Amino acid sequence: MVVKGTDLKVLETEYEENENRIVFLYGKKDSEKEELIRAFLKDKKFFYYRARQASEKAQLKMMGEEVSRQYGVNIQDLSYEEYFKRVKSNGPSKLVVVVEEVQYILKKDDDFFDAICALKDKQLYPGPVMIILTSSSIVWSEQTFLADGAKYSSAIDAVHKMEEWSFLDVVRAFPEFSVADSVSLFGVLGGVPGYMSRWNKKKNFKQNICDLVLSENGYLYGKAEEIISYELRELAVYNTILSTIASGKDKLNDLYTETGFSRAKISVYMKNLGQFDIVEKLVSMETGGWENAKKGVYQIKDTFVHFWYRFVYPHLSDLYILTPSEFYDRYIAKDLDAYLDRYFIDVCKEYLSLLNQMNRLPINISKMGSWIGKNGNIDIIAKSADRRMIVGLCNWGKLVLSEAMVEELQENMKLAKVTPDHIYLFSAKAFDPKLVKLAETDPKLELIDMKEL
Repeated sequence: MVVKGTDLKVLETEYEENENRIVFLYGKKDSEKEELIRAFLKDKKFFYYRARQASEKAQLKMMGEEVSRQYGVNIQDLSYEEYFKRVKSNGPSKLVVVVEEVQYILKKDDDFFDAICALKDKQLYPGPVMIILTSSSIVWSEQTFLADGAKYSSAIDAVHKMEEWSFLDVVRAFPEFSVADSVSLFGVLGGVPGYMSRWNKKKNFKQNICDLVLSENGYLYGKAEEIISYELRELAVYNTILSTIASGKDKLNDLYTETGFSRAKISVYMKNLGQFDIVEKLVSMETGGWENAKKGVYQIKDTFVHFWYRFVYPHLSDLYILTPSEFYDRYIAKDLDAYLDRYFIDVCKEYLSLLNQMNRLPINISKMGSWIGKNGNIDIIAKSADRRMIVGLCNWGKLVLSEAMVEELQENMKLAKVTPDHIYLFSAKAFDPKLVKLAETDPKLELIDMKEL
């Protein structure tokens, strides 16, 4: 898989610093931190250790064995300080010390971090050193290791979170794909590099879904539930909540009615899912029509988790009975476009953000979001600091973005009490000829088709 240049540049910049540095790198499983580390370590002197779920004593023993093997030394004193005294670069070049999944050590043994700090302060190793600690636990990383007042954070010189790819990153990684194919891919896998790397470019969309998601030996088969259970307990409760949200019951009261759980219990579990970036609470852009906005709406934020609980989890019995192809045709094909509407809106927002960065918009956007109304939504509202506004309408599934759809947008703008300076219409397929003609004379109206994206 291609390593993002921006991620690699972060590590290279830290490596070029004159002082010893501790860098903390974290991201979800399948963010391919390991690929980044492998690319970074190329042509450098390094010591690498991947921590495991083990007892304090076993962990200490295993790292000692790694040091002994790599440097050909016999270690009698089993301590982290002793280990770091034995690492070396065999020359003037900077040594890189990498400890992956560091949470498995620090949850049981604080002596390790004391030794890391001593290593940084040249108490154990005289030469220049860069220390990289990594973790795949978002919750532990943000709520324990990097939390305000945490005993570790003051010693860390740089923190880098491995973010999911943007749509532009996906397009660059799959240059042979059409924009429509890239949107479909993005709407199922999100921007998770480890998922993308397993997508077979020689097969069509359906074949990839059948192979990766719907086949028992597929890499993504059961991955959504694995993601939840990696950080959170009580999978049965989370399964119930997520499948309910995916079915369209997206308000707290809906969840209460549908699941039978108390509102207090649901709130706690939703908070947990939010901290793990699985669920998010939607908030409408601030407009004058607050009384017409829908409040307290939740959606599944993790893209693949959303896909699984929307299409697969409700029909698990048939997943075992039908062939993958039969399952796809019965449960996914007919509703896929409706599902992808949301992700096409995200793509259009990203497009506007890129134009804004290049100063190619009629206003300078400072804030962008959506408006969720009680009777209808506005896909995109983008505001400038001086209160000028762009409103966007995005059409993915319908063959034509029609005049009636624009009229509906105008009704929603009245409810939201929004008066835009410009209206951008995005269509994955085509525009009503009347709109094309209108856009030729109306400077406020901009039509953008799939080719431009």
